[in-house]
Amino acid sequence: MKRQLFKVFFAGLMMLTLSLVSTKAYSQCAMCRATVESNVGTGSSEDSDSQVGAGLNTGILYLMLIPYVLVGTVGFLWYKSSQKKKAKAA
Repeated sequence: MKRQLFKVFFAGLMMLTLSLVSTKAYSQCAMCRATVESNVGTGSSEDSDSQVGAGLNTGILYLMLIPYVLVGTVGFLWYKSSQKKKAKAA
């Protein structure tokens, strides 16, 4: 019982910590920002600049998502494996 209560407390503490230490998801890296600024400096129309910036932001989010999906998949498979071991032991 104490172990389960500790797990719930730890999970809640982690969720609180992660929610307080969040950053904007649509922020850009330095190189991407430099690319967008150079496009603005060349006198391109504003519509194409916003499209370039939106495309870069979407690419950054796509690249960020892949590691989380992989870690989540491994975690899920590990959880299912441990559940099967518990079922066999019982």
